[in-house]
Amino acid sequence: MEKEFGTKQYSDTDVEEVKRLNANSGLSYNEALQLLAKQYNEQKKQE
Repeated sequence: MEKEFGTKQYSDTDVEEVKRLNANSGLSYNEALQLLAKQYNEQKKQE
């Protein structure tokens, strides 16, 4: 079990900072894949 010191873990990782950076990092792999599939399907309908 890791000891907690505020928002930092025993490993000296600032968990809240990691969450904030992840939230601002853009699309996840699955989100990008879904967006590409949606665009592909819409393009196929127009043909």
